[in-house]
Amino acid sequence: MQNLDQNIRDALSIDMVVDITTIGRRTGDPRRIEIWCHLMDGQLYLAASPGPRSWYANLYANPQVTLHLKDDVKTDIPVRARPITGEAERRDVFTRLSAQSAFRQGQGLDVETWVRGSKLVELIPEAD
Repeated sequence: MQNLDQNIRDALSIDMVVDITTIGRRTGDPRRIEIWCHLMDGQLYLAASPGPRSWYANLYANPQVTLHLKDDVKTDIPVRARPITGEAERRDVFTRLSAQSAFRQGQGLDVETWVRGSKLVELIPEAD
């Protein structure tokens, strides 16, 4: 996150609803969706409730993603997606995310259920 300016970091700490563009794993076409992005301890995460997700399959096949900020700050940020698959790391991240009220709001988060079945991705900004 050190290569993102302070305005972008501030925006990501407030405006959690962003868009991402992935590349379709079968078609090669860009696919843009709205999703929540979590800024925690200087790292960016995408997390989705348990179940299959096309965006996840796309970024797993091609980790080059564009993060679109669209509220207070409007910008496109090239990032590399790193799916988090290790159980210990997943438990750590979900435990920390569950402590954030914005993540818990309306979610009824059960950390162990999320560790077992959810999608979890770290977004790493590309160097300039």
